Amino acid sequence: MGQSVEEFNAYRQRMNERLLQEDQKIIKRVFNLDTNAYMEGHLPVKTKELLGLGNSLVLRCDDCVKYHLQTCFELGINKEEVMEAMSISLLIGGTIVIPHLRRAVEFWDDLNGQTS
Repeated sequence: MGQSVEEFNAYRQRMNERLLQEDQKIIKRVFNLDTNAYMEGHLPVKTKELLGLGNSLVLRCDDCVKYHLQTCFELGINKEEVMEAMSISLLIGGTIVIPHLRRAVEFWDDLNGQTS
């Protein structure tokens, strides 16, 4: 099995804190831009998270996929909505997305307390 939800969150938090300790204006500004981009706006936060999830799958970034899946879970986005969004990403990204889709489903199951 892949990295657990707890392991992923601990590593992500530790390394984000480490990165933000650096005297690097660009890194800090990109982190801030990312935070602000996902705030409520003309698009609801849930829509933005599903867009983030979809784009992360197409770009094949497993860390980003995990982050967006967890945020979707916390926002109460249901399995059917997540699976539909990921199916569009598979359509757009092609079969090369399938391994990332497998890991995404595994992580979603972990978030929901299911075993693979």
